[in-house]
Amino acid sequence: MSKSLVAKSALLFGTAFSALWATVASAQDAPAAAPAAAVAQRADSDNLGDIVVTAERRSENLQKVPLSVGVLQGDDLRTYTTGGSDTLLELANRVPGLYVESTTGRIFPRFYIRGLGNVDFYLGASQPVSIIQDDVVLEHVVLKSNPVFDVRQIEVLRGPQGTLFGRNTTAGIIKFDTNRPTNEFEGRATASYGSYNTISLDAGIGGPLVKDVLSFRVSALYQHRDNWIDNTFNGVSDDGTVGGKNVLGRFDEKDVRIQLMLTPPGTGFTGILSAHARDYSGTATLFHRGAIKLGSNDVSAEPRDSVGNDEALNSPQAYKTYGASFNAKNDFGGVTLTSITAYETTSGSSRGDTDGGVATNFAGGRFYGQSRGRVVDLDQLSEEVRLANNGNSRFKWQIGGIYFDSRDTTEFAQRGFFLLDNSFGTTPNPNNFVVLRNINTSYAGFGQASYEILPKLTLTGGVRVTYDERTTRLITPPRNAAGVVTFPATAATYVRLADTQPSWEGSLRYEVNPDVNVFARVSHGFRGPTIQGRNAVFSSAFVTATSETITSYEAGFKSNLFGNTLRFNATGFYYKVKNIQLNGNDSNNNGLLFNANQAQAWGGEAELTWRPIRDLTLGLGGSVLHTEVNDTRVYTPVCKLNGVVTCTVLNPTINVGTATLAQINGNALPNAPKYQFDGNARYDLPLGNGGKLFLAGDVTLQGYTSFVPYKTIEYTSDGTFEAGLKAGYSGPDNAYELAVYVRNVTNEKNLKGVLDNYNAAVFNDPRIIGVSLSGKF
Repeated sequence: MSKSLVAKSALLFGTAFSALWATVASAQDAPAAAPAAAVAQRADSDNLGDIVVTAERRSENLQKVPLSVGVLQGDDLRTYTTGGSDTLLELANRVPGLYVESTTGRIFPRFYIRGLGNVDFYLGASQPVSIIQDDVVLEHVVLKSNPVFDVRQIEVLRGPQGTLFGRNTTAGIIKFDTNRPTNEFEGRATASYGSYNTISLDAGIGGPLVKDVLSFRVSALYQHRDNWIDNTFNGVSDDGTVGGKNVLGRFDEKDVRIQLMLTPPGTGFTGILSAHARDYSGTATLFHRGAIKLGSNDVSAEPRDSVGNDEALNSPQAYKTYGASFNAKNDFGGVTLTSITAYETTSGSSRGDTDGGVATNFAGGRFYGQSRGRVVDLDQLSEEVRLANNGNSRFKWQIGGIYFDSRDTTEFAQRGFFLLDNSFGTTPNPNNFVVLRNINTSYAGFGQASYEILPKLTLTGGVRVTYDERTTRLITPPRNAAGVVTFPATAATYVRLADTQPSWEGSLRYEVNPDVNVFARVSHGFRGPTIQGRNAVFSSAFVTATSETITSYEAGFKSNLFGNTLRFNATGFYYKVKNIQLNGNDSNNNGLLFNANQAQAWGGEAELTWRPIRDLTLGLGGSVLHTEVNDTRVYTPVCKLNGVVTCTVLNPTINVGTATLAQINGNALPNAPKYQFDGNARYDLPLGNGGKLFLAGDVTLQGYTSFVPYKTIEYTSDGTFEAGLKAGYSGPDNAYELAVYVRNVTNEKNLKGVLDNYNAAVFNDPRIIGVSLSGKF
């Protein structure tokens, strides 16, 4: 994308923002809009209706919640994932300020809100973005990858959410609310078929088993794609890898969820028992070694549908996950008591060619690499209890507590473990693996209250105190082929870190008029201490990081204008993170975890939805962001292989032993786009039979993004975009829809991640063309 087009896009967004703010300002003095009752009498297609969120753990109108919340409806997400793409990765750039990426396939997405996230690919890594599915927190990185299906609504809460949602929410949370059982029989389904034999089915059906007493819902997701990427390796491999045509790139995703809802009449009790299962297998992320050329970030010359991998048996990846929860609510009239009990478990592995290419094809000496991460077993148990008052009085409050416990046994194996012979001078080592036992225990108590201190002026405040403890024990140490332990004798094989921290928030909301609200919020949260144990497989000691804390300030407005045909919300923010946890990689791709003194960021996000005429809906969202690390003492290893720096480093560097280190003071945080824009539009052409023809499209744009903590020319992207189109027929009352679609219309090849030592690239999905059928009753 040209710089001129980027500049024009930014100018257009800025102009629209200014014009709409002027509209909001003038609307403050305009007569109040029709009351809600009058609006409700209009046809649904005349206005945008209301969006109800649970961002503060109670149902409220989005426009009256004093914090920045981005909302994505389930139907919109299903449109974006029609081509079989990862349901979580598709969230990237769909909500302003949210970015998602993965260099570990579909089992390890990494989330960033307002530029704050974690690039660490360690299976025990913590993240500053928490994932909440149906009120259950998913902490482990594999659990965070649970696909979203038969979902009703997605809420992205930007900024620290420590008061109501706890630790490790310094960036925010992503909250998924699925379709729940109802006392009316209903169902919905979306099915599609496209390029590369891509199949996707997302469905849910349910209704009463005993009228007004017991109801059910069964939801399912099935996604499949054939292998479509060639492995060009045609030599003799040390571990038995064989190349071939169309041997990489497949996935099979099979998920099911069953829910039962009990509502005994006259008791005020609602209980929802939910159980789910996931069976996933596919190809791990593929790294295209040498795709990034020295002095450029242009990857257009590298074919997306072929890669040379001489090891790792074509990178298999598979996980199985199971879970259950019981959400019980007792309405006692004046107050409601809520209890959420949940259990999650998973196991599986991911194996990959970590040098991303055929070693003999590259000068400077052969370098082979492969690894496998395996969760042998994981058990997560959580219990949360909340008590909140009911009604719409001037004073609202809630108190509660949570207990959380996660225990996993994880194995990491390196190249020697997989070798069959020593034809290349490398002796097989069946002991080239380690086993770690990780435990994370946390508990907290919290409270929040809101009070309308003056007419139309509401003050909200809350506090939580959290204890968080992590331990890692080396169960099986690394050994050489002779069985001799190679883990340093002076290094600890058991590490325990614990901390107790407060989280708090305060906000003011002022209702300018029934259609315009302004708010200001300050919040404080923390991410607990972290232990990184994977380095033990390289006979290196564990690395650790202490807690990071964040204080964030934001102010914004929310507006419904012109008879609720235009919704425009915007927020500006500033935050500072102290002792921020950062990551880098050394020359062997060992993860390096460390604390920097601080990082700060400022920017803003805005969202607009407009229905100028009955059958046309337009959406526009955008964010701008500046982030920087502030610590003159911090250096990170740069791209280096066989003693040669493989990229253009733009920071001051020093040499320490064989490593070259770059000073990162003043650098942007990794995976923090300087701007993001998304747009969508849909036009319906009504027909005489009550049905309609429609045309819909969407586009996303992403500004300058660095994939590593040090500055380079190569490991960045700038001005990337993707677009989608959909056209078809919708039957009377929207009962069914038949459409053709194209995802990634222009077949853009965008850089989504890097493996820096090898100048290796990770790409987005190719263009997918297909047909879809959806229906509901």
